[in-house]
Amino acid sequence: MIKKRTSDEEQISRIALKMVPMVGDSLARNLISYCGSAESVFKEKKSKLLKIPGIGEAIAGNLTSFKNFGKAEEELAFTYKHKIKICFYADEHYPRRLKQLSDAPFLFYYRGTADLNHDKIVSIVGTREATEYGKNFCQRFIEDLVPHKVLIISGLAYGIDIAAHKASLKNELPTIGVLAHGLDKIYPSAHKNTAVKMLDNGGLLSEYMSGTQPDREHFPDRNRIVAGMSDAVVVVEAAIKGGALITAEYGNSYNRDVFALPGRSNDAYSAGCNRLIKTNKATLLETADDLMYYMGWEQKKPQRKSGQATLLLDLSPPEKLILEILSTAERLHIDELSQACVLPNSELALLLLNLEFNGIIKSLPGNYFMRT
Repeated sequence: MIKKRTSDEEQISRIALKMVPMVGDSLARNLISYCGSAESVFKEKKSKLLKIPGIGEAIAGNLTSFKNFGKAEEELAFTYKHKIKICFYADEHYPRRLKQLSDAPFLFYYRGTADLNHDKIVSIVGTREATEYGKNFCQRFIEDLVPHKVLIISGLAYGIDIAAHKASLKNELPTIGVLAHGLDKIYPSAHKNTAVKMLDNGGLLSEYMSGTQPDREHFPDRNRIVAGMSDAVVVVEAAIKGGALITAEYGNSYNRDVFALPGRSNDAYSAGCNRLIKTNKATLLETADDLMYYMGWEQKKPQRKSGQATLLLDLSPPEKLILEILSTAERLHIDELSQACVLPNSELALLLLNLEFNGIIKSLPGNYFMRT
């Protein structure tokens, strides 16, 4: 038995509520709203519970028959021992970006020093099979974010995730890892040293109790928190399928700004990024200046765009699509562009002529084109 503190019974009840079968985050919030507290939920009569929207016989039965408060009490003791904060959705320190989402965790565990309501938060995600292209981009991109004091979030996984965390630590930017298991372990174990360093300038966060294993089904849930806590989601490298694209989908559904680093058309681990750009699910990103400009965090235009920024904003959707596709390779033939844009060569030629006239693209011998 642990020594009780003022709010221990309510904390134990909150932890226990997350353990009740069939009670998800949205329903848990609803129950607490109707009953006044998590402790009151477990004291309520079944007949009263059945009057709450979304509560049927099965869930009401699960609530009234729940007895495993000992495990919840042990979890509370674990948080005290390891200086872990229990973040409840009604608490002042709960992330405001998450709070607005219907599927946000009503409770999660956090150990670290970073402010979860930091002014600027960017999630960086990507493939576990990162190439030097992707890892070098992470290093350069995060170095350029230093003056803007951005908080970096990722998932502590192999590849792009760990590259982003390490680059953040190297450049003394706070970085938080969102885990798909309890805070009693680090997965993968190879990243334990990095995770420990993050506790001093960032932190570790999970919605799962200690003892929870990194099971496959937990990772998509983890990805929703990575996207939901951020202002912008940056996908560095991603195959045509994978967790990074799930995070991007969450980002779009949460109305977050999603960006993707383009790659060559034949690079397997850029295929997902190129698809996001091509389908207008992500904005093409090449530099930290691009991010600052599009997010409105920096008033000046990206240096790369020089005097073209205003002109780019005035382009038609087909012209913008052409530019996004041209950004995926050093040069492309008009036939490749026609196929990618799904435009006949005659219409495409007029659009290319206009873009070349304005100095945005350049024609090359053999009907090839490139961005300037």
